[in-house]
Amino acid sequence: MTEETTNGAAQDAQNPQFSLQRIYVRDLSFEAPKSPEIFRQDWTPSVALDLNTRQKPLEGDFHEVVLTLSVTVKNGEETAFIAEVQQAGIFLIKNLDAASMSHTLGAFCPNILFPYARETLDSLVTRGSFPALMLAPVNFDALYAQELSRMQSAGEGTLN
Repeated sequence: MTEETTNGAAQDAQNPQFSLQRIYVRDLSFEAPKSPEIFRQDWTPSVALDLNTRQKPLEGDFHEVVLTLSVTVKNGEETAFIAEVQQAGIFLIKNLDAASMSHTLGAFCPNILFPYARETLDSLVTRGSFPALMLAPVNFDALYAQELSRMQSAGEGTLN
């Protein structure tokens, strides 16, 4: 019985493991350069979204993933506001091959962080007295596949 328990524990140690340790706001900014004049104009906004991710290994099998959402909203030609949130998470990830690790860090983790970043951004914007952005969901798997394809065709290797 002890041998079965030992073999089971050894097998579990080799199985892929993933767990979310913490989600937090790493950085947050908001600027409304044309306030209060912008509030007296007809509201016909145009929204530009810039989305980025980065990751870094921490000690052991821990990794930090940071999702950055930067939004610039213009009303006509004038900038109504600029808002940015860096939503981060610490993830424990063990026993994945290089391709699976790259996909997990580049797509799976940002998928987890996005709803938190979207809510933080909406809260920030409404505190500036603007309507919530209500950003549409993002398909990080498709973005990851596009970037991987771009890098392979450019001969840059794989994503880290």
